[in-house]
Amino acid sequence: MQLALYRYSLPLRQPLMFKGQRLASREGLLVTINGQWGEIAPLPGFSRESLADATAESLACLAAIGRGETATPTLPSVQFGFDCARHRWPANLPALLPPYPLLQGAPAALFANLENSVAGWGDLPPARLKLKVARYTMEEELALISQLAIRLPATKLILDANGGWTRAEASRFCSQLPLEQIDYLEEPCAVFADTIAVAEATGVSIALDETLSRREKWHYHLQLKALVIKPTLIGSLSDCKALVKRAGAGNLRVVISSSFESDLGLGLLARLASEWVPDEPPGLDTGHWLAGRVTTVTGDVKTDSLHCLYLNTESSCL
Repeated sequence: MQLALYRYSLPLRQPLMFKGQRLASREGLLVTINGQWGEIAPLPGFSRESLADATAESLACLAAIGRGETATPTLPSVQFGFDCARHRWPANLPALLPPYPLLQGAPAALFANLENSVAGWGDLPPARLKLKVARYTMEEELALISQLAIRLPATKLILDANGGWTRAEASRFCSQLPLEQIDYLEEPCAVFADTIAVAEATGVSIALDETLSRREKWHYHLQLKALVIKPTLIGSLSDCKALVKRAGAGNLRVVISSSFESDLGLGLLARLASEWVPDEPPGLDTGHWLAGRVTTVTGDVKTDSLHCLYLNTESSCL
């Protein structure tokens, strides 16, 4: 049996903040089982496990598989990586709709580049555009949203607060939104009850993200429109698939979304989106933040440029 584990480090084109943590590079692991790959990349500030935790569990699981034993990872990012490396992919997957663009950064910088972005889309502006909010002053973010609504009247805006507001803050923000142009707001508050209260008070449509990753209880609501599923944070593919099924039962949209994985991880997520929800554009527009790749243009993993941690036996990497 062929087993291997590699570590990668890819620089970001500019440092990004994740829940107060400043990252200049993205680090993760690539696991292969008999030639099929998976990615293990806990996201600082969002994953409950560190990369060191994920590395230790991955090595233990590979050693168990090498001894002919059953390996059952417990950490979400490791579950996702090993499940992808052992997944029975359908032979023919439908073509996936293009991901919608993600805007992230200081409003002043996004303002300065707004005309270039609009010009780049030409006569075909995106049907949806995602913007990170609850990171800068409310006034700056609302002004940017107002300009986006004016410049892109046919584009629906998806706003993602990552649970960054109190109920009062979220209500104040939503009361000033052009609701007719807002597709939905992801996780305005860290507590599900507060998010529902904001939706009821302001009329904004909402989506769940961190609530799912934290495996907290939630229920259907008239203004709940979508589930944003991040497999790297949720873990096992069976748990992700159960959420897809639950969403279907409640007539909710499902967006398969990235956690700043490498190009290999983004490719795996795109295949899952194509398998599970081919009619919904995925949230995978994070690759352009990475100033490097782990695969070639033909899709082969560039193992020579990675740090080998395990190759059948640990001594093979020494």
